[in-house]
Amino acid sequence: MPAVAATVVTLIVVIASMFLFDTAASDWARALPQWFRNLFEIITDFGLSGWFLVPFGFILLCLAALISASLPHLTRGVLTALAARFGFLFLAIGVPGLFVTIVKRLIGRARPYVGAHDDPFAYMPFIWRSDYASMPSGHATTSVAAAIAIGAIWPRTRWAMWLYALVIMFSRVVVLAHHPSDVIAGVIVGAAGAFLVRRWFAARRLVFFGSDLRATPGPSLRRIKVAFREAIAGL
Repeated sequence: MPAVAATVVTLIVVIASMFLFDTAASDWARALPQWFRNLFEIITDFGLSGWFLVPFGFILLCLAALISASLPHLTRGVLTALAARFGFLFLAIGVPGLFVTIVKRLIGRARPYVGAHDDPFAYMPFIWRSDYASMPSGHATTSVAAAIAIGAIWPRTRWAMWLYALVIMFSRVVVLAHHPSDVIAGVIVGAAGAFLVRRWFAARRLVFFGSDLRATPGPSLRRIKVAFREAIAGL
């Protein structure tokens, strides 16, 4: 029931935004100074999933290459714990992002810049074109999923990650890539996706406690340095 209620509330908020805010937001963005929009054209690119998935994927590949049965038990445990954490981060950001990449092209909502005037109710389902891939916002999905996932592992980063997510969400409206309702939908998908991946890991006693979803204590920096030295020496 809570999931059903949350879905209903989300739909109401998204639909209300279509009627109340979307066109007004596009008109506001078009009236902004060009230098301001150019600045956010640069900023908005930091919402691409590659900024997270590429380094996290690279780290996972390096850890997979280093972990060996011949390593001491403690060293292997440290590297495995790191692999579990970066695996969580990769999936918590990548899974909702992949979902949105597919769904937004099936929905086929026109972006605000399509046509002479913004029409928040312009849809061409199943067209599979980028200019008709407005809902949900992929950047909003990625930034929120990243804020939740990284904040779950390193709680002290939460304020910075949420500030980052808010700036990215704002940028998508400024550059006329999305309507506010697209951003809201992306926030919901990113949050739900990251939370479900977190629950999946916790249910298997990986990275998080199953009782309250808190992150389990990770290896100290000193142990990580020692583990890497031993692993590299054994190559």
